[in-house]
Amino acid sequence: MDILYLMILCSVSVAAVFLVIFIISARRGQFEDDESPAVRMLFDDEVKEDQEEQQAPDTDKNNKKDKEKEKDNQLYGNTKVQL
Repeated sequence: MDILYLMILCSVSVAAVFLVIFIISARRGQFEDDESPAVRMLFDDEVKEDQEEQQAPDTDKNNKKDKEKEKDNQLYGNTKVQL
């Protein structure tokens, strides 16, 4: 019967330790991540393009148009639509 009291005491103390750790983490903002890494991965290209523009602002506007055309070709293929 003594072992049962010891097990209850140990389990309650371990639970209390985890509760204290959780409260400290919550107060420090550990769980304030509004945008998870899986979602940030989807927006990674936009950030990269912004950084490239900041590093080389003197690039020619024609180069930018060429890059846009290349993106369109990659997305939609090289098909041309005639109206």
